[in-house]
Amino acid sequence: MKAHCIPFSQIPHATRLFQDLLAYTPQVRSFYPRSPYFHEWLKEEAEQISYEASRRQDVTGILERQNRSWNASEKTLANLNRLRKGAAAIVTGQQVGLFGGPTFSLYKALSAVKLANEATAAGVDAVPVFWLATYDHDLAEVNHVSLPRADGSLEVLTTASKDVPGAPVSSVRFDNEINSVVEQAVGLLGDTEASQILRDSYRPGETMGTAFARFCARIFADWGVILVDPSDPEFGRVVEPVYRAAIQKSEELAGRLLTRGKALDEAGYHQQVKVTESSVLLFTTRQGARMPLSRRVVADSAEFVVDGVAAGEKLSESELLNEISAHPERFSPNVLLRPIVEDYLLPTLAYTGGAAEAAYFAQAGVVYEALLGRVTPILPRFSATMIEPKAQRLLEKHELTIGDVFEGPEALRQRIAAKQLPRDLQAAFEAAQKSFEENFSAVKSELQKLDKTLVDAAETCHSKMQHQLEKLYAQAARAEALKGELVSRHAEGLSQALYPNRGLQERTIGGVYFLARYGHDLLHQLYETINSSCHDHQVVEL
Repeated sequence: MKAHCIPFSQIPHATRLFQDLLAYTPQVRSFYPRSPYFHEWLKEEAEQISYEASRRQDVTGILERQNRSWNASEKTLANLNRLRKGAAAIVTGQQVGLFGGPTFSLYKALSAVKLANEATAAGVDAVPVFWLATYDHDLAEVNHVSLPRADGSLEVLTTASKDVPGAPVSSVRFDNEINSVVEQAVGLLGDTEASQILRDSYRPGETMGTAFARFCARIFADWGVILVDPSDPEFGRVVEPVYRAAIQKSEELAGRLLTRGKALDEAGYHQQVKVTESSVLLFTTRQGARMPLSRRVVADSAEFVVDGVAAGEKLSESELLNEISAHPERFSPNVLLRPIVEDYLLPTLAYTGGAAEAAYFAQAGVVYEALLGRVTPILPRFSATMIEPKAQRLLEKHELTIGDVFEGPEALRQRIAAKQLPRDLQAAFEAAQKSFEENFSAVKSELQKLDKTLVDAAETCHSKMQHQLEKLYAQAARAEALKGELVSRHAEGLSQALYPNRGLQERTIGGVYFLARYGHDLLHQLYETINSSCHDHQVVEL
């Protein structure tokens, strides 16, 4: 395995906020309390963690029950014991996508392992924790996975299992249809160890969350990653004080978030989550569906409204607080409260995630301050595009870089076609370009002698003529591309492998594909590739 870096400034759709966080520019520092360089502050940050001993015992007890139910490895149980005795947590998390989800789920877990090991080596005992976003209710985001076919094209596998519309994915339980979807995957992956793990994990009777947990417990057994299913009713009882505070301080929190949003806008950044004066950071469950709450003032008192299918249900603040006390399992945090809930349940030293999560943290910092009094730092996770041997051969054959692929399928097709132009035509264009530059340089030199005011006009003329020549060259390349079936096939193959659907590979292709193709040792090699001080996107040649 060989790896090299390309900066996120060269990655399509990379936001300015994320790039400035990686550079830790002065402008971004008011939104993030710590730099992305873990070693600079980990010991100091560890001293800021406030975590009650009784809560530690309650949480680790629930975690042990959960992880044992998923056949946790001895390493995971040992890490749970370290957590029980006082270790800090390096946390990451992800939606529970079908068959383990996109490849970046693997990267997140390995990033948490790497950071936990680095903290421990530096004298701060820490363990890796993976938060399963089981109370999310957008089933369409997690009920499918994309796997490559033999020809390189992608096949999308989808489970038809569902619950009532809007139900948390923790309640989506597989029936017998999951067996046929698993066998579809095995048909694409081959009869490998990874395929057997799918069969053992994704079975009738399992939920989206428990199947994902069983899968992760197996593939990350060597590293002892502790898994958390926050939809467990016992966690609701532990985190009840945070839910109550989110209601009691709902007006203050909305105001703080609006102020933070304005500050982000004024700094030229984006807001990941739209917040209004009526925003409440909690969801509630009604008729099996997860419903947002909103707040409004009626006759000088707060009234909370359940939106969605239960629209019209209204509760006073005291009624809502009483329900939270009686049934905390009916409530769950929205995306801006979720990290606070995580870090109330866990002694988190740092969270590691991608660009979207970093943007959430830029807003959620004010919620941290109001509810916990400490803002957990976020660190960028490992990010990579893996290049398989076939794709590498095509890149070398056509003298391409990964950056060329990121320009999109059509531009890539033209670039390949341009290199395939008939030799005589290619030579003619090169000669024309060389002649043009030489002759125009002479013209410009004579104009300089005649009248210096004509130089600017000459530069403008040069740019226009150069543009027309390049335009003609591109048209010739397109014409060649239209004729070249092989060119189109190579461009499509590279795009599907490295930039599928005009997005990063790690966000589209299921990680189980790479596990099936290259075996469990791939994870060990990727782990060795991770450098927590390198925040570029990695290009990994397999």
